[in-house]
Amino acid sequence: MFAFEHTSLENFQGSFGEIKRFLQEKGYDEGGNWEYDHGYFDKKIADSPGYLFIRIPIIVQEGTFGEDEARVKIGTPFLLRHKYQIGNDDHVHVTLANASLNQFAEPQDPDASLEQDEIDSTWEIIRRLEEDFQASFKR
Repeated sequence: MFAFEHTSLENFQGSFGEIKRFLQEKGYDEGGNWEYDHGYFDKKIADSPGYLFIRIPIIVQEGTFGEDEARVKIGTPFLLRHKYQIGNDDHVHVTLANASLNQFAEPQDPDASLEQDEIDSTWEIIRRLEEDFQASFKR
């Protein structure tokens, strides 16, 4: 994982709806790991080796994650890679009750290493995102 600290995105506060619309227009999707008080927007930028994502944390200040009118704050964007197992997961215990829920293999390496050129090229993506963000959210 690599954190892109000191961006103009960090600590911006606004409505969930306006931030969601902006990020979705830029190719970010709501990540699956969200709770009522925080969540993430992800953009997959590579498939191999493993999935390479830019992840932007969203922290709820007032309301609930996912509600357009919720007041939220943007956290520090970061880059991460997940390497998934090829084939079957060796540690799955399937029962009738959980068969439809446990369909995916555990990551082989949920925090796989990053190359410097990946970090550098992602900095360029982050800088363009910052420019567009500043133009869209003049305050």
